[in-house]
Amino acid sequence: MARSSDKYADFEGLRARAVALRREGRSLRQIRDELKVYNNDILNQLVKGEPPPEWTKRPRAKDDLRAKARELRLQGWTYDRIESELGCSRSSVSLWVRDLPKPTPRYTPEEQRALMNEGLARFRSARNEELQSVKAAARQEIGDLSDRELFMAGIALYWAEGAKSKPYARRERAVFINSDPGVILTYLAWLDLLGVEENRLGYRVLIHESADVDAALRYWADVAAVDTAVFAKPTLKKHNPVTVRKNTGDDYHGCLVITVARSADLYNRIEGWWYGIVAQAKERLR
Repeated sequence: MARSSDKYADFEGLRARAVALRREGRSLRQIRDELKVYNNDILNQLVKGEPPPEWTKRPRAKDDLRAKARELRLQGWTYDRIESELGCSRSSVSLWVRDLPKPTPRYTPEEQRALMNEGLARFRSARNEELQSVKAAARQEIGDLSDRELFMAGIALYWAEGAKSKPYARRERAVFINSDPGVILTYLAWLDLLGVEENRLGYRVLIHESADVDAALRYWADVAAVDTAVFAKPTLKKHNPVTVRKNTGDDYHGCLVITVARSADLYNRIEGWWYGIVAQAKERLR
């Protein structure tokens, strides 16, 4: 230890030589070998305050990205655009350019909203075209509907939307109600398939009292291809002034109720058909 202390006794002299070598462009390793100073702590003290020569600096992989990011920021680019252009993270972009002044917004808030709405409109239009294409292809998959297929569809349709008898309230009568004209047409086609005579069918509109009742009668008469004279007196729902329901416009026609006279036997067959389907479904799941 004493010999080591003696070696570095002339610290200021060593420092002067180390500084001179550093300013000549020597690296720490070269200075170490020249002065025979192998203690890293002392070596760093000898050159303290002297910057390393440029040739000893290791280039960083992202230096070019940083320079480009700063250039783009000065051109008024946003963080998002720089991030997308350079393929780097937002945190890196922020670190590189946060000392630069913020660019002046390209658009006013009103213009930004208009551009956003325009973009949303384009997206929704494209999405709607895509959905319509999917629906059209699915519609073609149905092909021609056989009597058997309509028969099965009608059973499921009635059991989903028709009135059902309960053990505590036996109502063996076929009553069907729906607001979808397509569902109504399918149900009527099913009744025709079953041989139910038209003179056994009764029609009644169920609608809110604030709606156009006469227009609804004409609408459902057109759907069912019958005269409005065959309709029973409409059932009016009491209007709620503070309602939050959405079906209040011109397209609101209420619901159509279709009853089948003398339909106890028909109802019981429907119930039997349905539970026959259920039994077969259970078998498929085993």
